[in-house]
Amino acid sequence: MHKEFFKVVELKNYQKLIIRKPVVQDAERMIEYLNAVGGESDNLLFGKDEFHLSLEQEREYIKNLYSNPHTLMLLGIIEDKIVSIVQISSSSRKRIAHNSEIAISVKKEYWRRGIGSAMMEELIRFAREHSTIKTISLGVRAGNQNAIKLYEKFGFEQVGIHKNYFNIRGTFENGILMDLYL
Repeated sequence: MHKEFFKVVELKNYQKLIIRKPVVQDAERMIEYLNAVGGESDNLLFGKDEFHLSLEQEREYIKNLYSNPHTLMLLGIIEDKIVSIVQISSSSRKRIAHNSEIAISVKKEYWRRGIGSAMMEELIRFAREHSTIKTISLGVRAGNQNAIKLYEKFGFEQVGIHKNYFNIRGTFENGILMDLYL
């Protein structure tokens, strides 16, 4: 079911962050954003220009989001520029449908403005509104202390480690598994 979502948040620097669901017309800008943000840090699962969906595949992915009640993707937009993309999803499989996973990214030039917190609040709200979701999980690079602090602020706790999960230019780094229990 297609349910509209639109929110405006005032950030620490008084800029306005628009948070909304993506539409098919966003596909090209989303691909550009993801290919750029992947190269801005070593914190994501992909690097610069490593997001490989075609424009048509991305459009189809966006269309499918609206028919999947277990997934929410949101864009963070400032002055018509995508500055964040987040997603929460859970399985339709009955035995594991109470678990969800999140992914979050923010353009580096917009870090420390409250965007990550604003986006995280919306993902957690979605999970709380879906009474079947009991756990939100995520993985984070062990060296990404800013993200770990953000997640802890929202009540996430470390539940495990994926040893050598990340290979950053030949150097292996652990991934920390974190959960929030609703």
